[in-house]
Amino acid sequence: MPDRPLSDRPGPDRPDPDALLRAAAREGRGRLKVFLGAAPGVGKTYEMLGDGAARREAGVDVVVGVVETHGRAETEARLKGFEIVPRRRIAYRGHDLEEMDIDAILARHPRLVLVDELAHTNAAGSRHDKRYQDVEELLAAGIDVYSTLNIQHIESLNDVVASFTKVRVRETLPDRVLDQADIEVVDILPDELIERLKAGKVYIPHEATRALGNFFSKSNLSALRELALRRAAQSVDAQMLDYLRAHALAGTWAAGDRLVVAVSEQPGSTELVRAARRLADALRAPWTAVHIETARSATLGDAENAQLAATLHLAAQLGAQVATLPADSVAEGLTHFTAEARATQLIVGKSVRSRWFELRHGSVVDRLVRETPGVAVHVLPMSEVVARGTRASGRGGETWGEPAGYGIALALVALVTLLGVSLLAAGNITNIGLLYLLPVMVAATRHGLRTGVVIGLVSSLAYNFFFIPPLHTFTIQDPQNIITVLVLLGVAVVSSQLASRVREQALLARRSAAQNGALAGFARLLAGVGQEAELGQLLCAEVARLLDVHAVLLLPADDGLALRAAFPPVDRLETLEQAAARWAFDHNQPAGRGSDTLTASEWLFHPLGAGGRALGVFGVARADARAPVRSDQLPLLLSLIDQAGLALERIALQSVVARAAQPV
Repeated sequence: MPDRPLSDRPGPDRPDPDALLRAAAREGRGRLKVFLGAAPGVGKTYEMLGDGAARREAGVDVVVGVVETHGRAETEARLKGFEIVPRRRIAYRGHDLEEMDIDAILARHPRLVLVDELAHTNAAGSRHDKRYQDVEELLAAGIDVYSTLNIQHIESLNDVVASFTKVRVRETLPDRVLDQADIEVVDILPDELIERLKAGKVYIPHEATRALGNFFSKSNLSALRELALRRAAQSVDAQMLDYLRAHALAGTWAAGDRLVVAVSEQPGSTELVRAARRLADALRAPWTAVHIETARSATLGDAENAQLAATLHLAAQLGAQVATLPADSVAEGLTHFTAEARATQLIVGKSVRSRWFELRHGSVVDRLVRETPGVAVHVLPMSEVVARGTRASGRGGETWGEPAGYGIALALVALVTLLGVSLLAAGNITNIGLLYLLPVMVAATRHGLRTGVVIGLVSSLAYNFFFIPPLHTFTIQDPQNIITVLVLLGVAVVSSQLASRVREQALLARRSAAQNGALAGFARLLAGVGQEAELGQLLCAEVARLLDVHAVLLLPADDGLALRAAFPPVDRLETLEQAAARWAFDHNQPAGRGSDTLTASEWLFHPLGAGGRALGVFGVARADARAPVRSDQLPLLLSLIDQAGLALERIALQSVVARAAQPV
C-alpha cells in the first residue's frame, strides 16, 4: 500500500490497523517454534525432543511427524516414548523414499507435532515441494509445530554464508517463515562443536575429517553463530514492535538500537546513507532510509528526482529498509516516523543556510532535537561542494511565480481599486484598505507565497496612491496613515504565508487522495477480472494512464517469457529488454533502467507475484527516454503491481479448482 498521510497514520497513542490485522490473521492458527542453530550438530533436534517431552508430560497431545536422528544415540534415546506418525512411501526412479505424511497428521490432529529439518526438499510427487509448506498447512489447521533449522538455510543469508564458507546451500526457505515463528537459539561454542565432530557425534569419521577441513572451521562456525544470534534478535525485535503497534504502547522500548536516516534529493544524502550504514554496523542495528515528501516534492526536476532515486537505491543496496512518507514539513514527518518506527538514533544532514533563511523557516535540526525526546540525533554537515550545488539548484527551482498569476492578481487589484473609488464616492468609508486583502489571499492561495507578497506590496502602494491624502501621490502627510499602510503590508505578508501553507497542504492532500483513489478504483476493477489476458490489459492501461508511461506484461510460456499485454500495443521487445525481464523473473528482483542490473535497457522490469514467488514480469518505460518512474511514483507502482500479483494468483487458483472439478 502507498504511504498514508500523517493524519491517517497510526501513532504511539493509536493502534496500527495493519498490526491488528496481522494479529487477527494469527487467530485460530497453530504456533510455530523454530530451534535455530549455527550448524549441524549443535543439538537442535535433541533440544526439540526435550521440549516436546516436557509438553507431553504436561498433558499436551504431542506426536512426531518426522525426526532425523542421523544415528546419534542421544537423540534416539530421547525419541522413545513419543507417538510417531508413520511416514508415506514415494516411489522415485526405482527407489522408495519416505516423507512426512501430512494427511495422516491432519487426520490425527494432535495439539503439537514435531517436524525436523524445516528447509527439507520433499521428494517428487509430494503435495508440496518444500517441508515448510507442509508445516504451513499444519499451522493453518490449528496444529502447533516444533521444527529445526540451520542459519545457512535462510534465503536472505544464503549469499552471506556462501561468501565465507565457500559452500552454496541449495535448500532454503523464505524469511517470512521465520518472521512468523517463535525462535529458540540452540547454541554451543565453536570449540565444543569441533570436539563433538572429532568424537564422531555429528558425522561418521571419514565425513567428519572432510568437514573439519572445509565447513567446520572455527572461523566459519564463529561467523555462523553470530548470524544465528543476530537473526534471532531481529525477529524478536520485529515481533515486539508489532505487539507495541497493535496495542498502541508508547515509548521506544530500546532493547536494541534502531536507526533512521533522512534522505533528500541533495547529492550529500549519499554521504548520510554511507554514514548510517557504518553506524548500523557498529551498533549491530537495523536501519531505515526515509524520504519525507512535502509539497515541494512536486516541483523537483528530473535531475533531482534521479538523485533521490539513486540515494534510495543505494540505501537498499546497503541493507536498509526504504520508506517514503508524505508530510506538511520535513521536521513533522521525521518526528512521526521516528515515533512509529521506535527509532533510537536519527541521522540528518545540516545544509549550509543563511541566517535569514533560518529566521524565516526555522532550523529543522533544532526542531528535531526538541520534538524527539529519547532519540539521539546525529547531525552531519554537508560538504561545501554539496552546499554550493544545493544553493544553485534552489535558485533555479524557487521561481517568483508565473506571469499569468501576476496578471490575474494585478487585475484583481485594479478591480478592488475601482470598487473602493466607487464606495468612497458613495460615502465616507474608512476601512477600504481591508478590500486589498482579497487579491493578496487569492494570489497566495493560487500562485504561491512570493506572488502573494509582491501583490501585497502593490496593494499597499495602490491604497496609498488612490485613498491616502494627498491623493494620486505616494506621499503620506498624516503619520497615522503611515501606520495604516505598514499594518496593511504586514497583514498582507502574514496572510500570504498562511494562504501559501494552506495551498501546500491542499496539494499534498490532493496527491495522497488521488493515489488512494487510484488504488481503490484499481482494486474494484480487479474484483471482476477472471482471465489473465483481461488482467494484463487492465494493469497496463491503468499504469500507463496514472504514470504516463508505456507498460508491458510478460508471463511464463513454454519457450520462456511471452508478451501477454502492452499499452500502447507493441509486438515484441528488443533482446536487451528480454534479458532484463528474464533476470527480473528468475531472481525475483527489479532489473533494467533505474535498478542495478542491465541498466542499459530503456525499460524497468519488476517481478509480479505473490507469496514470495514471481508469477510474471511487469515493465515500464517512457517515450522521452527519461527515468521510467520518479521516486514519488514508485510506491504507487509497487502497490498496483502487488494487487495485480494477488489477482493473478487468484486466477491461477481458480483455474486449478475448475480443472479439479471436471469429471475424469
